[in-house]
Amino acid sequence: MEQLGRTLIVFGAAVALLGFLVTYGGRLPFRLGRLPLDFRIEREHFTVYLPIGTSILISCLLTLVLMLLNRR
Repeated sequence: MEQLGRTLIVFGAAVALLGFLVTYGGRLPFRLGRLPLDFRIEREHFTVYLPIGTSILISCLLTLVLMLLNRR
């Protein structure tokens, strides 16, 4: 039962963080999706978007969070 409680707390914090980013994301000093290494290629009939920088940032943040949660 204790593990279920911890899981619910983590999911609740993740949803709150996502809500914060959606609400106040435009006011942050950096814009997700417009970081260096985020490429956007536009041609006449198509657009290709490669969010490499954003993916690296999210991966690093998730790695840190999971490392902190997994410590014993």
